[in-house]
Amino acid sequence: MLSHRAIWDGIDALARRHGHSVSALARLAGLDATAFNVSKRVSKDGRERWPSTESIAKILEATGESFDSFLAGTGAFLQQGGFAEPPQRTVPLLGLAQAGAGGFFDSAGFPVGQGWDEIVLPTPTDSGIYALEVTGDSMEPLYREGDRIVVSPTEQVRRGDRVVVKTRDGEVMAKILARQSARQIELHSLNPAYAPRVLELGEVEWVARIIWASQ
Repeated sequence: MLSHRAIWDGIDALARRHGHSVSALARLAGLDATAFNVSKRVSKDGRERWPSTESIAKILEATGESFDSFLAGTGAFLQQGGFAEPPQRTVPLLGLAQAGAGGFFDSAGFPVGQGWDEIVLPTPTDSGIYALEVTGDSMEPLYREGDRIVVSPTEQVRRGDRVVVKTRDGEVMAKILARQSARQIELHSLNPAYAPRVLELGEVEWVARIIWASQ
C-alpha cells in the first residue's frame, strides 16, 4: 500500500530526475506552481493532503515517464528489491524584493507562512536554512540579480560575514557586516556605488548569515 509520504517522495524524486524543483515541475505540467509545495501537503488542522491523480498524470505526461518509474521513486519497490534514490535537500525560496513584506519571517528570522517556492540544495543540514533570490546590484560583482543566496538564522555572525539584515521597518538587504558595537551595526555593499549603512541596533529585527550561493 502506498503511503502519503511515499506518494510525495515519488513526486520529489521525479522532479529531481529532471533537474527541477517541485514548483518548476508543476509549472511544466501546466499546474499551479505551488501545487506540490511542502506547505500544501498537510492542512492547517494537521490532516494529510494527497495530490490528485490528475496532477500525477499531468507530470508524467510532461516528463515522458511511466507510472512504473514514478512508483519506483516512491520507495514502494524497496521490499521487492527495487531501488531508492539518495535524498536531496530542498529549502524554502523567496525573492529578496518580496522578503520585506509581512508574514514571511518570524521574529528570529526563520521562514513562515505561504508564498515560498523551493530550491534543491546539495548538502547543508541546518533545518532552519532558506534561500533568497537577489534583486538589485548592490552586491555586484559577487552576487548578481537572479542569483540565489542560502541563509542560516542559527549561524554565528562575525565581522566580515556576508549577511541578510531585516529592519523593523520591513527592509531586507544583503550586505557585508563591517562592524557591530553595543549600539550600532555598520553594513557595506560590494558595489562601491552604494554608501555604507549604519543602523541603530534598535532598528534591526534580525541578522542572518549567508552560507551558500548559487550563481
